[in-house]
Amino acid sequence: MFPGAITDIAGLKVGHFTDPRRPTGCTVLLCEQGVVAGVDVRGAAPGTRETDLLHPLATLEEVHALLLTGGSAFGLDAASGVMRWLEERGHGVQVGPARVPIVPAAVLFDLWVGDAGIRPDAAAGHAACEAAGTAHPAQGSVGAGAGASVGKLFGIARAMKGGIGTASIKVGAITVGALVAVNAIGDVVDPASGRVVAGARADDGRTPLDTLAALCDGQLPAHLMAGMATTIGIVATDAKLSKAQANKLASMAHDGLARSINPVHTATDGDALFAVATGGSGLGGHLTVLGALAAEVTARAVLNAVRAAHGLTDPDRPNLPYLPSARDLGLA
Repeated sequence: MFPGAITDIAGLKVGHFTDPRRPTGCTVLLCEQGVVAGVDVRGAAPGTRETDLLHPLATLEEVHALLLTGGSAFGLDAASGVMRWLEERGHGVQVGPARVPIVPAAVLFDLWVGDAGIRPDAAAGHAACEAAGTAHPAQGSVGAGAGASVGKLFGIARAMKGGIGTASIKVGAITVGALVAVNAIGDVVDPASGRVVAGARADDGRTPLDTLAALCDGQLPAHLMAGMATTIGIVATDAKLSKAQANKLASMAHDGLARSINPVHTATDGDALFAVATGGSGLGGHLTVLGALAAEVTARAVLNAVRAAHGLTDPDRPNLPYLPSARDLGLA
């Protein structure tokens, strides 16, 4: 496991809500004081909220929380609970007689797992805020990663368990961190070795198939359904950035997904990364350096997510798919 967490950046809190009725949940990053933010959506099947206002030409300059959630598009309802929690504490942009909290959000598709009618709602988002703190958050099969899976190009029956992970890097006085919920069509690959850590399984149910190698060998999936995956996450820094620079940081962080997930940014993924800059270090930082660090820490968070995950198997709940974890198969 790689060290550090996104909460190593002062002023940021993370909270999970995990639904005990089936594996799903949501994860909130609280920045109540307001921070500069950007976003880059690369997947072709995204589910997002409030991403347009992060464009450099949009008027608003700050967000007060970011939400990562399961439940596909239904899960966007959880952002209403985050807004309510922030409003109760007086956080938000003053607009006439009201304070309006700004909470961009992104969803992943985990409706494969259990009762699809159960998904994060406003109460789940509120509960995630109540649980938020500055300690290193739990990783693996919790929050937005509770129902995540990876290696689905050849079907959910050959997939493995995904999850949520975090990591951080400090260089000089500046820290860069990442929080990523990994729910990819592709395999998770260790960039250092090229080895598949979690992904599609071969016919024996234990050996990694290596999705890209299988495709190059002419093995093709029998059927593909759109919008059934998505890796979503947040990169953060305590450097001072403009809104345009935050958007570029999010863009560069996607290189970390490309190193650690293969294939990525597909027609059936909705991959999206947010970026936030607290400015707490008081330093501007060099965007090229920050982007390189963001890509590295994103890749580390992806690997932490699947290495910390617990396999999904419950003989008393036959409606759940069998999703072994990297630890279950000795791949972590």
